[in-house]
Amino acid sequence: MHRRLDYRTVTLREDGRAIRIIDQTRLPQQVVFCDLETQEQIRHAIYTLQVRGAPAIGVTAAYGLALAAGEIDARDRDGFMGQLADKKAYLAAARPTAVNLFWALDEMETFAAGLRYRDPKQMAADMLQRAREVEAQDVRVCRRIGENGLALLQDGWGILTHCNAGQLAAVLYGTALAPVYAGAERGYTFHMYCDETRPLLQGARLTAFEMRAAGIDTTLLCDNMAATAMARGDIQAVLVGADRIAANGDTANKIGTLGVAILAQHYGIPFYVCAPLSTFDPCCESGADITIEQRPGTEISEMWYKQPMAPAGVKLYNPAFDVTPAALITGIVSEYGVARAPYTHSIPALFAARKRQPV
Repeated sequence: MHRRLDYRTVTLREDGRAIRIIDQTRLPQQVVFCDLETQEQIRHAIYTLQVRGAPAIGVTAAYGLALAAGEIDARDRDGFMGQLADKKAYLAAARPTAVNLFWALDEMETFAAGLRYRDPKQMAADMLQRAREVEAQDVRVCRRIGENGLALLQDGWGILTHCNAGQLAAVLYGTALAPVYAGAERGYTFHMYCDETRPLLQGARLTAFEMRAAGIDTTLLCDNMAATAMARGDIQAVLVGADRIAANGDTANKIGTLGVAILAQHYGIPFYVCAPLSTFDPCCESGADITIEQRPGTEISEMWYKQPMAPAGVKLYNPAFDVTPAALITGIVSEYGVARAPYTHSIPALFAARKRQPV
């Protein structure tokens, strides 16, 4: 599969003592690697979006808890598990919406709980190996999402994406952009349209950067230009990622995704969500149950400007995500195939497929 970077967005440093990430707050001007050695650094990196994207957050959390386990000073297994629960809670508080954060932490805690008759040091070592497996699994999963998503596209199409769900949101391939990379490998000539994606401009800073570096024809749009591009006939499909998918198919993604979905329905354009099963939350009945992260208003009024662009004292509203109802989603592309309405039937089928043959 085609990809633009030979290095990984998230991985374990060679000495096994730190997480090495690409600091995404420095892009696109600089590609800077950052080593996260302490729990404070790991949590800060997740909160400030030095590392972001649901799969990348999950891998970071898995490594983070494994490294935290190595710091535990306990005499027995029960003491180890008690301290591990505290460290898990600390990392879980970094961001509330992306379910991969909680999935990875739960996965690591469950793994540790299943280690019987092990001393704490050995348990920590085994957890680190399990985190390596989480990283490797992300690569396999995203490759499969790319292949499944490509089957829905045609050569020459114009494709709109919102925010960043590419390599920088995962380890190597991404989710919503994985089909684009798969197509590029086969010689497809997609034209990518990237919403800039307020408030953190992750489409402008990250997606446009990825696509340009991969040699893929790319046009950057302000968020409020998507309707015009659709009306002109420039867009034949929309591909977006997800941070949490409810049991009924309602999907939380970066703020502005809902508006794109409404526009796509109006113009008869297929709207696909691309996400691994780790982003699905069967315990979340609908989008109404998804907690939406509220971020500092200064990200809108000051962050990207030499001087404030809004009048002093104006109220600021800055949700990081919105929820797209399942009725607006043409299909959800996972590593186990494409779920379609009714999602209350097709999503459980994906989980059943995972039980039969895990990726």
